Amino acid sequence: MAAIPVVRDLTPVDLNARLKSSSTPFVARGIARDWPLVRSGVEGGGKGARDYLLGYARDRSFEVNVGQPGRGGRLFYDSDMQMNFRMGRASLADIFAGIDANVDKPDAPVIYLSSLAIRDYFDGLDDANRIDLGERRTRDSIWIGTRTEIAAHNDLPHNLAVCAVGRRRFTLFPPDSFADLYLGPLENTPAGRAVSMVDLANPDFGRFPRFRTALAKAQAAVLEPGDALFIPSMWYHHVEGLDAFNVLVNYWWRETPLHLGDPEQALLHAILAVRDLPDAARERWRTLFDHYVFSGGAGAGDHLPEGKRGILDPLDPEAAGRLRAFLLRTLSQ
Repeated sequence: MAAIPVVRDLTPVDLNARLKSSSTPFVARGIARDWPLVRSGVEGGGKGARDYLLGYARDRSFEVNVGQPGRGGRLFYDSDMQMNFRMGRASLADIFAGIDANVDKPDAPVIYLSSLAIRDYFDGLDDANRIDLGERRTRDSIWIGTRTEIAAHNDLPHNLAVCAVGRRRFTLFPPDSFADLYLGPLENTPAGRAVSMVDLANPDFGRFPRFRTALAKAQAAVLEPGDALFIPSMWYHHVEGLDAFNVLVNYWWRETPLHLGDPEQALLHAILAVRDLPDAARERWRTLFDHYVFSGGAGAGDHLPEGKRGILDPLDPEAAGRLRAFLLRTLSQ
């Protein structure tokens, strides 16, 4: 498997320039090595990192995923296509006490806090441990837990994932690999994104023969504490937390204006409204989608007076708001 390219000794200016120009993944080795959170784990192990995080934790319940003891770290489906883990809420101190009680047990359950908005759950942690991403408007999340394995999935935003505590192995697949990854249901997912049904550690090529094609395009890297990985929009990533305690901080951002909608929602609505039409009707809609959407709208409203083209003009926040309100009204009928 190919290695993800590695860049060393990036300054914040260098990093931002590379992020702006890159359309493929890269590892920024050691970019966050001086974070206090990183140092807490390097110097004090998992317990030191947990104590550090508790010092910033808000007095509130934290959402946590708990797997069954002895089932390994794979958060996935069971044989009935239900989740093989349960969700609960507790204080961070109680969650960490559960981790402490299971350290070094061979049948320890997975304990995993996923995609927590940092500023909602911690006071000052984001300010003390941060990478300068310039003018990008980022959504900052933290992932905390024991050994885990998350099946390959993708995200719409760009992602800079910082390995803060423990080591993480990432296996990446380009966006055009989606059919070769054998994705699961779009609406019944472990964490809101469709995931590959293939067990990367033990792939069943009889059931999933095209996965060999996906592997031929795959890239992989093991991140050490302080390393960061750039995952471009729509790249699929399989993620493993390799140590007894792991923390990841990630920054998500979109290059499109915030007032534009989510293409994933458009895909789901198209499945509802278009996919099961008769063949001839679906072909007519394919032509309309090409004309109004996949062409980028080029020429679709040229015959209309300027200023009177409505949503056929590029969407500004006001027009996007009107369109969103219209859709909400029609979908509720």
